Amino acid sequence: LALESNPSDHPRASTIFLSKSQTDVREKRKSNHINHVSPGQLTKKYSSCSTIFIDDSTVSQPNLRSTIKCVTLAIFYHIKNRDSDRSLDIFDEKSHPLTREEVPDDYYKHDPDHKHIYRFVRTLFSAAQLTAECAIVTLVYLERLLTYAEIDICPSNWKRIVLGAILLASKVWDDQAVWNVDYCQILKDITVEDMNEMERHFLELLQFNINVPASVYAKYYFDLRSLADDNNLSFLLEPLSKERAQKLEAISRLCEDKYKDLSKAAMRRSFSADNLVGIRRSNAILS
Repeated sequence: LALESNPSDHPRASTIFLSKSQTDVREKRKSNHINHVSPGQLTKKYSSCSTIFIDDSTVSQPNLRSTIKCVTLAIFYHIKNRDSDRSLDIFDEKSHPLTREEVPDDYYKHDPDHKHIYRFVRTLFSAAQLTAECAIVTLVYLERLLTYAEIDICPSNWKRIVLGAILLASKVWDDQAVWNVDYCQILKDITVEDMNEMERHFLELLQFNINVPASVYAKYYFDLRSLADDNNLSFLLEPLSKERAQKLEAISRLCEDKYKDLSKAAMRRSFSADNLVGIRRSNAILS
């Protein structure tokens, strides 16, 4: 795909997972409207004059549990609303099983539910002590793989594709990366050789493009929040305490001072540039 149309490379391109989820969201809303289904009791907390509610998830410090839930929901919609079953042998679970348990013959027919995907990803993140930012980068790499390699994530390959994306994201993002042999301690039946080969193929299919611009990262974060709102996945809200308010005020004041200094520096550079142009024009007139 062209750079401008690839969501994992360009900040203005729409994420694939959000577009794939919209069909289900529209159908659910339409069904509720036709059947006059009540939304039920509102459980979301709202700020008032006396109390302000905030969540602890920000673009720079996302909440781990909520982020993993959203990322796995995005993977669920990728599988559920896939265009076809294009795959590669390196990601096929029948050819490269993750466990010693025999893979059923009809393994490619049954889509995993959200809870199944969440448990798989949560186990890896918990055992390897990975961060929420790593989960977002994992989703970026996953969508980049699907677009670059022109394949689909489906029941036969989703575990190995997700594992490969997590493996790569943890090495790129985290300062203390988890080694391939460490994942073999988590998934005890997989070999280091298999992990190395899968990582090599993943990198080649990504054309070794592992850069994630800040603008792309932010887009995926906010689209995941939109996905959560559409699917009633609430982020944990807490009342704004006095200590937290003082901390936010201090950060705000610090940022304000920083931007004032930057503005003054920009004005000085502009003034110097204008003076230089004036001097050159004067010299030209005199000559």
